Amino acid sequence: MFDGPTTAIIALGAILISMTLHEAMHAYTSYWLGDDTAKLQGRLTLNPLKHIDPFLTILMPMLLALSGAPIFGAAKPVPFNPARVKWDEYGAALVGIAGPLINFLLAVAAAGVLRVFGGTFSREVIEAILIFIQVNIGFFIFNMIPFPPLDGSRLFYAVAPEPVQRVMQTIESFGLMGIFIFLFIALPTLSPILGAIMDSLLRFLL
Repeated sequence: MFDGPTTAIIALGAILISMTLHEAMHAYTSYWLGDDTAKLQGRLTLNPLKHIDPFLTILMPMLLALSGAPIFGAAKPVPFNPARVKWDEYGAALVGIAGPLINFLLAVAAAGVLRVFGGTFSREVIEAILIFIQVNIGFFIFNMIPFPPLDGSRLFYAVAPEPVQRVMQTIESFGLMGIFIFLFIALPTLSPILGAIMDSLLRFLL
């Protein structure tokens, strides 16, 4: 079993890899769909320094990892113009789910490696892979919450009636401040539910 500092270092590495790919997928998907906003702002890159948010990407997930709580996190939202992507709201929904989807696929791939080759790995390697899986499951579940500007809101926005869309646009105008409000008001109530979903998905993958 890793000690606290080692767990934090492994979690930080998993976070940087996972969130870089997460945000890059948003950027590449929006560019593929015809919007170059992310490219013009330097977000069409695998450089983690372009994507991280000090609190949401680093501090919050590491504190959760050290406390043994479910690991959630997010990064600086990739800017894109929904009016410029193909397929209108459905194209914007594709941009939104591209990030969480890559986290889910990373978790599936890591779990597959563990299931096939786990018997040949040391206990430390297995624990490191488990942390990587937990980070990606956590990011997938957290970012799919349909609360603006989290990614799941884009999918919900594509099917929501117009009055709900207007409310979501108002919330999204607050940017990261809206996420902070959500974290302090709604997340404490949702955390047990999200943790249960995480545990169920982890058991399913393994």
